[in-house]
Amino acid sequence: MDNIYRIPLADWIEVAIDTLSESMAPLTKGISNVMEIGIDAINDSLMTLSPWVLIIAFALVAWRLGSRGIGIFTFLGFTLIYNLGLWEPTISTLTLVLIATGIAMTLGIPLGILSAMYKGVARVVMPTLDFMQTMPAFVYLIPAIPFFGLGPVSAIFSTVIFAMPPAIRLTCLGIRQVPETLTEAADAFGATRMQKLFKVELPLAAPTIMAGVNQTIMLSLSMVVIAAMIGARGLGGEVWKAIQRLQPGLGFEAGLGVVIVAVVLDRITQKLGARRA
Repeated sequence: MDNIYRIPLADWIEVAIDTLSESMAPLTKGISNVMEIGIDAINDSLMTLSPWVLIIAFALVAWRLGSRGIGIFTFLGFTLIYNLGLWEPTISTLTLVLIATGIAMTLGIPLGILSAMYKGVARVVMPTLDFMQTMPAFVYLIPAIPFFGLGPVSAIFSTVIFAMPPAIRLTCLGIRQVPETLTEAADAFGATRMQKLFKVELPLAAPTIMAGVNQTIMLSLSMVVIAAMIGARGLGGEVWKAIQRLQPGLGFEAGLGVVIVAVVLDRITQKLGARRA
């Protein structure tokens, strides 16, 4: 076995990452600085408000977008988080999840539309998504550090890559599942390709796209917790500190906070998807 030639794949990847990070250093540094300013501004703005004001606001939003039960659960769950002293990490986690989800959907939905419209794009995108979804989550943390350094920006970068596949897949699936009779009727009435997309296909595909939003949010939340290993703040940072200090009780509290946030976001997006159906 020692005499068999070993392909230096690891060396090639390291050279590629080093070359890209060096050539793109001015761009990535600029993006990192801008995003850090934005993240800090959002966190500081939310933290200046009274926790009770935010808890009531979150509960009302959950009630309005979801249901009365979701609103009550949100109020009780966030009150428990505040009581446990995890309010600031929770706000930080919500900020990272919402930013990462927004970027993932901004990139994922157009790619899903293109994959549904053009078979050539789908032939390239779908195998790439297979590769992305089977890659262990921890691997995404490795290339983020050379480009953006330690901190929340690297966490968002790795989270976007990890969480984007469901947005692309389910957008493509939703458009492809639109009945051909409806698209043919739109063609018969002289609709252009864009009119057919925005007035027929996307509205009918909205429930499936919302399922993609739901899955993207859940994956973003799970990745943000893992990204605490590279300096992301939030509830994941509290879990990581508890592991390092062998404090299982504090780790369980932070994990419970993650569960509460996940349930709230999951139920709200599920209700929104059901309304679109």
